[in-house]
Amino acid sequence: MKQLKKIVILGPESTGKSTLCEALAKYYNTVWCPEYARQFLNENGTKYSYEDLLTIAKGQLSGEDAHVEKASDLLIIDTDMYVMKVWCEYVFNNCHPFILEKINERGYDAYLLCDIDLPWTADEMREYPNEAPRKELFTIYKELLINQKTPWGIVSGTGEQRTQNAIALIEKITKGN
Repeated sequence: MKQLKKIVILGPESTGKSTLCEALAKYYNTVWCPEYARQFLNENGTKYSYEDLLTIAKGQLSGEDAHVEKASDLLIIDTDMYVMKVWCEYVFNNCHPFILEKINERGYDAYLLCDIDLPWTADEMREYPNEAPRKELFTIYKELLINQKTPWGIVSGTGEQRTQNAIALIEKITKGN
């Protein structure tokens, strides 16, 4: 049985998560699990409810589970239940118990938090173009990661430098595990 390591990429919107996931999957010759929210919003429109976030969370977990068998020894995951928790609380001041349960049940080998050092890029899915919410969300994610047990690091830089910084963090975090 293979020893699969799961690396989660998270952070505020427009911080290069999907681009980084794709680059890391290519580098490690594996697959990456895309953020299900994009698919859901593309299919259902960009206005969403509190209940929609539960549906998105379940879709994210299903996608992750589906990619486990396709992965080599590393699975790169674009967002997880921490992202769903933050979104629920940031937008609706409440979080579904299901999401909190899954945070406690699921195990990951590392988290990479994408820094807000990239310029915000307009996208029909994105809601917070101003710097203040990006900084606030980055701080929320950082505090979540500080207060949990899984190793993590912040990925900064642009383009190939950002990818190389992420690879260095993955190597450092997973070495010897």
